[in-house]
Amino acid sequence: QVHLVESGGGLVQAGGSLRLSCAASGRTFSSVAMGWFRQAPGKEREFVAAISRSGGSTSYADSVKGRFTISRDNAKNTLYLLMNNLKPEDTAVYYCAARSRSFVSIREADFGSWGQGTQVTVSS
Repeated sequence: QVHLVESGGGLVQAGGSLRLSCAASGRTFSSVAMGWFRQAPGKEREFVAAISRSGGSTSYADSVKGRFTISRDNAKNTLYLLMNNLKPEDTAVYYCAARSRSFVSIREADFGSWGQGTQVTVSS
């Protein structure tokens, strides 16, 4: 399993930007696909973005497409989520997750390792 720790959350005004980071421990980071999910108050956790082990393949939820960019640095064992043009509806706890396969998935059940989450709050 991969141990994951998110950082970079905070309070930002609508239209602003944030970059989330997810530091991974373990030698398997570069071998596995990664993803970002989020959970807003009173809602189910939902898929945000995912990236293959090499970074060559990505997938985004329609609600963030064109605003968010997922990337990874395998040399640093770190996953990123750059969030631009943030909206109040992006307010949520954001989680990074790792799966045991190398290719992208958007299904929460396909991810076996999860971080503790980082809060993102967007004010209007």
